[in-house]
Amino acid sequence: MSGDQTVRIQHLGAPQGAAMGMRRLSVVVAGGGTAGHIEPALALADAVRRVRPDAQITALGTERGLENRLVPARGYPLELIPPVPMPRKPNADLLKLPLKVRESVHQTRDVLDKVGAHVVVGFGGYVSLPAYLAARGRLPIVVHEANARAGLANKVGAKLAARVLAATPDSGLPGAQTIGIPLRESITRLDRWKLRMQARQHFGLHPHAPTVLVFGGSQGAQTLNTAFSGAAQALGRAGIGVLHAHGPKNSVAVQQVMGAPIYRTVPYLEQMDLAYAAADLVVCRSGAMTVAEVSAVGLPAVFVPLPHGNGEQALNAQPVVANGGARLIADSELTPQRVIDEIIPMALDPQRLQMMSQATMGSGHREADQVLARIVMEVAGQ
Repeated sequence: MSGDQTVRIQHLGAPQGAAMGMRRLSVVVAGGGTAGHIEPALALADAVRRVRPDAQITALGTERGLENRLVPARGYPLELIPPVPMPRKPNADLLKLPLKVRESVHQTRDVLDKVGAHVVVGFGGYVSLPAYLAARGRLPIVVHEANARAGLANKVGAKLAARVLAATPDSGLPGAQTIGIPLRESITRLDRWKLRMQARQHFGLHPHAPTVLVFGGSQGAQTLNTAFSGAAQALGRAGIGVLHAHGPKNSVAVQQVMGAPIYRTVPYLEQMDLAYAAADLVVCRSGAMTVAEVSAVGLPAVFVPLPHGNGEQALNAQPVVANGGARLIADSELTPQRVIDEIIPMALDPQRLQMMSQATMGSGHREADQVLARIVMEVAGQ
């Protein structure tokens, strides 16, 4: 397949498997490190299991990644391998890289043999590179790139892969199909309005006040924490409720305004579906997974891209911003005064939020998990 292509959605059929005489499908997914790599892998696993309940899905990870919490919680086995972090600059770690790669590839091959893998599906990150190298010449490889700008691991994997998929066009991977990002069903089937009262009750929020959701990824974001805690009283006086996830290693002190909607602070959001349902507007980073989820549920957004890396977070947000579903504010420009001047008026304008919501939903791919599951099974000969 050549060029960037957008796949027409075809729903996967009813469950099949051993009853039809097929061999048991064994899929190994590699996407450890951050939630942005892990969640698409788990969404794919769920989609495969819906079609092939007998399928064996094994996740690769490292001992320090979020996968140690997220993967077992979703009911999938996790196999740990040594990480292969790529140094950004020439240093002593670069000299140790070949040895680290060799050790990790060797252990990964042992895992692939143990589970009888039929296909390896990589989503980038520390564990994908050894997975691609371990599968090379032995098993078919499928690569999925979630970010608007592909990372090094997926650039290597794409050269070895049977199929290459991407969330957006122009990811930097030649010949990639554009399918969006696989998302879990609790997000793609979320009815925000139906769950709103339940969600606000769950978090102890005002049932009817305009509500802003603030989060900076799994570890929080100091810029967002400082800007919103500094504007807490202005938000309260304006009659706006806030659900603010500040990160497990951070803390945020806010002074509540008497008689105003609650400003709720939490370290981490375990149930993102309920958090999205509780909100009228979200202010957050623009990792690829976050942008995809916000788009899928139709939540108006103000994206504040992480100022580090290769600029991929700003690129991730651009399609939604261009469609009118989100605003973009640079990290250095988000201050308490900016919250007061720009975000408070936005949260108090239901007509504007409705228009943004419609534009946001128009930029998403709600069934990428099913599309990717079908491709993976085809590549595996299933």
